[in-house]
Amino acid sequence: MSELDPTLDRAYRTVLDRNPGEAEFHQAVREVLDSLNRVVAARPEYAAGSIIERLCEPERQLMFRVPWTDDKGNVHINRGFRVEFNSALGPYKGGLRFHPTVNLGIVKFLGFEQIFKNALTGLPIGGGKGGSDFDPKGRSDAEIMRFCQSFMTELYRHIGEYTDVPAGDIGVGGREIGYLFGQYKRITNRYESGVLTGKGLAYGGSQVRTEATGYGTVFFTREMLATKNRSLSGRRVIVSGSGNVAIYAAQKATQLGAQVVACSDSGGYVVDEDGLDLDLLKQIKEVERGRLTDYAAQRPNATHHAEGSVWSVPCEIALPCATQNELHAEDAKSLVANGVLAVAEGANMPCTPDAVAIFADNDVLFAPGKAANAGGVATSALEMQQNASRDSWHFSHTEERLDQIMIDLHDRCATAADTFGEPGNYVAGANISSFVQVADAMLALGVI
Repeated sequence: MSELDPTLDRAYRTVLDRNPGEAEFHQAVREVLDSLNRVVAARPEYAAGSIIERLCEPERQLMFRVPWTDDKGNVHINRGFRVEFNSALGPYKGGLRFHPTVNLGIVKFLGFEQIFKNALTGLPIGGGKGGSDFDPKGRSDAEIMRFCQSFMTELYRHIGEYTDVPAGDIGVGGREIGYLFGQYKRITNRYESGVLTGKGLAYGGSQVRTEATGYGTVFFTREMLATKNRSLSGRRVIVSGSGNVAIYAAQKATQLGAQVVACSDSGGYVVDEDGLDLDLLKQIKEVERGRLTDYAAQRPNATHHAEGSVWSVPCEIALPCATQNELHAEDAKSLVANGVLAVAEGANMPCTPDAVAIFADNDVLFAPGKAANAGGVATSALEMQQNASRDSWHFSHTEERLDQIMIDLHDRCATAADTFGEPGNYVAGANISSFVQVADAMLALGVI
């Protein structure tokens, strides 16, 4: 970590004092502030308007009880969260995460990141995030429906297409979005398609939304490599995770000529030297909701490893697509020793600060999640556009829009890094470019 400008240091100490025990939120704030010394020196109006302090304090934090009944008639109580962090650029926008690790600090870290990610897309959306400590794993469709209906019974009063537009995240896919939207429609008596994104195609969803985060990560990686006159074709790639982001990152990388040889889940990782069979992986993970052990059992040249790290597998391109702080310093050292050229975060903050420093010290191209995985929220915003105009776009048209958004996003990051004396530093470029856009909007709107 660099030494912070006094203005930034005071703001960071306030964050630590006012938000005790929220380590992920502290980490996310510090990662942004570390990039801003030259910015606040050049733009004293940001300090005069207390922009940093205002950015680090959510506009609204919601926490509520979610009671629901399982199939045996037992009543369960979970917590629901929605942090509406910043609306300077547009309505709050960000996913809902259903996972037992969810707490207020996690949601605040995700919401803070979302402010800058959304700004980088160039689209008019603010930042927010939400979720619950509910665990959908092992639950029946009926149980998940009852939980989603109870969750939306409280959340509905706080959201709307011009207020706050949730989407999916870990544990929240098309099934959950359908139940949530159905309950919203039931309670409000309005068919307000733009209130949620990630919807099914039959009721207002967008083509490419399922693929968007993974695709966008690979598009950004392609643009990074191009700055070094390299391409994805023929490269050996590994991804972490085997959910939505990982599967479609692997799919797009394969389409661009790479060979994806490994992925992981909570039970370990699988290596398939023939290249991952994506049709089989989708069948097991998306249809059967199975494990990677099931994949390995059906692929004679694949091996499953219950111990160790997927990052020990030699590769040229690494795409961490699972969860926060999954890739540590030792993993980074292993990747560097094995000749990694580029790392792009498909998940939110999956690399620890020590790991990021190792990549920087070894000239590894590194794309932070707020830039590399912005394709998901960008396509959500495209879904909002289609809903507002009662329109529906073809897959190819939507993918072309996503591709161009990621090209422009990459160029904004690279330009900002160059302008502020950090050429090739995508962390600095992403933080500076997005911060300036949000800060200028906040100044224009006054003290609100």
